[in-house]
Amino acid sequence: MSDVIVVGGGASGMMCALLLAGKGLKVTLVEKNEKLGKKLFITGKGRCNLTNLSGPEEHLNAIQSNRKFMYSALYSFTAYDTVDLFDSLGLKTKVERGNRVFPVSDHSSDVIKSLEKALKDKKAEILLNTKVTGLMISGKEGEKSSIKGVLLSGGKKLLAGKVIVATGGRSYSTTGSTGDGYGFAASAGMEVTPQSPSLVPFNSPDEDVKKLQGLSLKNVGIKLSSEKKVLYSDFGEMLFTHFGVSGPVILSASTAVKPDFFSKELTLHIDLKSAVPEEELDRRLIRVFEENRLKEFKNSLSSLFPAKLIPVMVSRSGIDPYRKCAEISREERRSFLSLIKDFSVRISGLRGFDEAVITKGGVSVKEIDPGSMGSKKVSGLYFIGEVLDIDSFTGGFNLQLAWSTAAAAAAHII
Repeated sequence: MSDVIVVGGGASGMMCALLLAGKGLKVTLVEKNEKLGKKLFITGKGRCNLTNLSGPEEHLNAIQSNRKFMYSALYSFTAYDTVDLFDSLGLKTKVERGNRVFPVSDHSSDVIKSLEKALKDKKAEILLNTKVTGLMISGKEGEKSSIKGVLLSGGKKLLAGKVIVATGGRSYSTTGSTGDGYGFAASAGMEVTPQSPSLVPFNSPDEDVKKLQGLSLKNVGIKLSSEKKVLYSDFGEMLFTHFGVSGPVILSASTAVKPDFFSKELTLHIDLKSAVPEEELDRRLIRVFEENRLKEFKNSLSSLFPAKLIPVMVSRSGIDPYRKCAEISREERRSFLSLIKDFSVRISGLRGFDEAVITKGGVSVKEIDPGSMGSKKVSGLYFIGEVLDIDSFTGGFNLQLAWSTAAAAAAHII
């Protein structure tokens, strides 16, 4: 029998098990994969964006679902606490653009190794290739139930007075995130909200998008709108793909989209020269056309756009590609300026869970005590990390939710 069973060896599970084992508790960490941290390994394109080195308020503002729920946890275990903890484990970190924190080595495997080594040093028991199939709950009718342990495949039982569910969501299912924790919560009589992919690329039916496949744009402004209502706006880097659009600024925009939005028309508006005011851009166009006055329009734009973008811009402009620049009218130039400042792309849907960084939805926070992450219906049962109905922007914010919820549960149990 253990003091605590932690179900799931991802970010939140490893962190919580480590904090508990560090206080001398007998901890069993159960992971159905052949190794720990399988999803953590691929985060940040394999570099692992550990956290965002900003204050609790910035982290709260980045949360898209159930912000108030995280107030206590984020103030109790901050991004600075995360960096300090990993430093104590011997992992050196660095801060990059946007306050994003990475290991100095740029290898996510070093993050996992530091946690795994510490778990072993603290004598935590780690069970790999072991699948939890259910919770063992007891209690008389009309009274609050209590946890007794977990059931494993093959009928084996593990007993403990505390069980922490850290099974993750449904994103990147190949890493083992298949929504097991939602079933555990439902079996305990807890509400689970509908799930959808988040921090995920968009599909687009536009032929122009396919022509631009592989083109990456930096420093562009975007607005995502639904029937003239702006759902999201931001500035950053994006990528055209064979199916639609992706990249950091696009993934963040996806957090503003609910599944029912696709019954309406969604449009992505891209400002290709967001750092240049309209008047200044107009002067630049006048200069470009003057310098290339004897050239055909289609051959005059190399100083303005990447080569792959030029044919699409020419086509969308409506200007005869063979027209000499000297013959382009003021109205045509102003219309072209408007196209540059508002290059529109129709959006037809989100990509699936297998391409989503995180899951929107999950175990309802109405069922969870925000100070301890404990279930309000089953004594001794806790839920931490992505299995909860909380999600945030990209940039290290979601991993901090994992660390902070893990620390909150561990502090309560200790």
